[in-house]
Amino acid sequence: AYVKDDAAVVEPTTGFNDVADKDWFADAVKYVADKGMMNGTSKTTFGPNDSTTRGMIVTVLYRLENEPSAAAASFNDVVSGQYYTDAVAWANANGIVTGYGNGKFGPNDVVTREQLAVILYRYAQYKGYDVTKKADLSGYSDNGQVSAYAKDALAWANAAKLINGVTNTTLAPQGNATRAQVSAILHRFCNGVVK
Repeated sequence: AYVKDDAAVVEPTTGFNDVADKDWFADAVKYVADKGMMNGTSKTTFGPNDSTTRGMIVTVLYRLENEPSAAAASFNDVVSGQYYTDAVAWANANGIVTGYGNGKFGPNDVVTREQLAVILYRYAQYKGYDVTKKADLSGYSDNGQVSAYAKDALAWANAAKLINGVTNTTLAPQGNATRAQVSAILHRFCNGVVK
């Protein structure tokens, strides 16, 4: 909760006491929580500054698709019975995630901003959305840090206004995507890319 000028304590409309209505990500958090795309880290907290894992991102998209069945993925670090197991299987079967190679997916690894762009890019392709628009990333001083496999995806995500610079001149492609950032990106995706 936060204190207003009249000193009356008001519960934030998001339902999470660590997301104030005035926070830049409040509307996005409310959207993803209401849609069941992202849950809180507890009954009363969202954890906006916490990192997001690869398993979490795939699970969010899997929920968007109403959790279809798919053959088990052959990643040796994705064991049965985890919250993300079926989601990773579905995403892998549909070319949305391919893992790191060597049989690894890294479900508990923190997702980077460029990895998030790639996953959303492939998901958009899977859904048949137009992903041809690409932004020129040369204006970002750190565009050289974008991995080769992520260049097209990040250029699309930037053009689609999903992943903007962390400043006017930096993209931070290797930076971690916080839960607040992910909720905002998903909110933009569902209200901009999805027709």
